[in-house]
Amino acid sequence: MESKKNTISVLMLPWLAHGHISPFLELAKKLTNRNFHIYMCSTPVNLNSIKKSVRKKYSQSVELVEIHLPSLPNLPPHYHTTNGLPPHLMNTLKTAFEMAAPIFSKILQTVKPDLVIYDYNQPWAADSASSMNIPALQLLTFGAAVVSLAIHMSEDTEEKFPFPEIYLREYEMRSLKEVINESAGNKFPFDEALRRSRDIILVKTCRDFEGKYMDYLSTLVSKRIVPVGSLVQESIDRDDYEEITQWLDKKEKCSTVFVSFGSEYFLSNEQIHAVAQGLELSKVNFIWVIRFPQGETINIRDALPEGFLERVGESGMVMEGWAPQATILQHKSIGGFVSHCGWSSFMESMKFGVPIIAMPMHIDQPMNARLVEYIGMGVEAVRDENGKLQSKEIAKVIRKVVAEESGEAVREKVRELSEKMNIKGDEEMDGVVEELVALCLNK
Repeated sequence: MESKKNTISVLMLPWLAHGHISPFLELAKKLTNRNFHIYMCSTPVNLNSIKKSVRKKYSQSVELVEIHLPSLPNLPPHYHTTNGLPPHLMNTLKTAFEMAAPIFSKILQTVKPDLVIYDYNQPWAADSASSMNIPALQLLTFGAAVVSLAIHMSEDTEEKFPFPEIYLREYEMRSLKEVINESAGNKFPFDEALRRSRDIILVKTCRDFEGKYMDYLSTLVSKRIVPVGSLVQESIDRDDYEEITQWLDKKEKCSTVFVSFGSEYFLSNEQIHAVAQGLELSKVNFIWVIRFPQGETINIRDALPEGFLERVGESGMVMEGWAPQATILQHKSIGGFVSHCGWSSFMESMKFGVPIIAMPMHIDQPMNARLVEYIGMGVEAVRDENGKLQSKEIAKVIRKVVAEESGEAVREKVRELSEKMNIKGDEEMDGVVEELVALCLNK
């Protein structure tokens, strides 16, 4: 695993979640086209999920490096990922990852990279690299607006956040405080990791719509913020998705919504029923992906309201587990994305020009949903004052965004944003490469 001659070698260590590994991998692919050699470090269960796509086109330039987490009760190796992880084991996984710091140090000694790129909750990775005089910097897979608000809140200042369009409702604030209280030292988990990043912080964003938040974040952490663009995963053409594309092919242009709440959030029974009733009331075609935690054997039919599948008939497709999101969003029949507003989904919607029906669930998602509305690329289906989903509101917003004249401004705005993003292409990457090369030369 020696560094390749005349190239810059980078070891990447993303958090153990698909929504983090995917943008790290997309950045890796873009860097390999610019004379970088990448070591992608993660647990075996995560590396298995990307092995195929890496081997196909990048076997010479992206090497997969396994990191084995220490053995902990209730956390067998197939749980060394957030994908399907029962929620009560999330903190155990974070603890196990942190305990792997000495193993990571040994990997660094073996690989000897020129540079380390780490994730939001790994200040220990920066410490390991620093002890060997290897520059380390952070790639933020969250938006700059969210991170700047989070840091502003963590500093316990009486000053108001300067961007009132990004805010949290009371029930969202309660939920976020619970997350913070569960974190070590009651701090935002990415605070220490940000401070340790060498000179710059890479952010998965674009200056076009997050410029002012990037500048404020730079002021807060006293580092330069370097945007890396959308890092949207390439769509995959596979035979086993044929059923989905055939079903979508039968639908009229922009007549269908894609419904997905990410790989880490599992809807409660009450939420499943509210979403189902909202979809049924909207009378709009839909393709809905439902996920359950690993180890739970739940029949989809039993989870849905009685008779739901029969009533919606050919206008709806419900799937369990995983679906090719990028492939679906690019299909001509898709006219809206009922989304939890995870940052990767936000970026995919923008790239493919699909308006968002925002239904944020937790952590950064409510703040992303405010940004969706502020820049005009979607509408939020607002919950009641207790934070419960409202099926009539869901139906109303779906119809507005997809079918009604009142939603034309949103549809037009997202088309315009998509066009801008796609014209720019990989423009940001030139700046990123300059920064990385300079860091390696000045270490």
